[in-house]
Amino acid sequence: MEALRTIVPYAEIVLSLLLIVGIVLQQRGASLGGAFGGDNFASTFYKRRGAEKFLFNATIVSAVLFVVFAVLGLFL
Repeated sequence: MEALRTIVPYAEIVLSLLLIVGIVLQQRGASLGGAFGGDNFASTFYKRRGAEKFLFNATIVSAVLFVVFAVLGLFL
């Protein structure tokens, strides 16, 4: 139990950095109009493929793991 108590904060730091990098890399392709709420009609029919799909799924997984470790840290 003591080992888990020392690992959880470091895991949260690593997961938070991965989450930040994943989000920033996804926002690079967005246009300026999308940042202010503008609509791009082509985005309605857009489908993620390849590395972009992997990055999207990895960001979701890292976000879920971050929440799990944060809740786990509350109970230790």
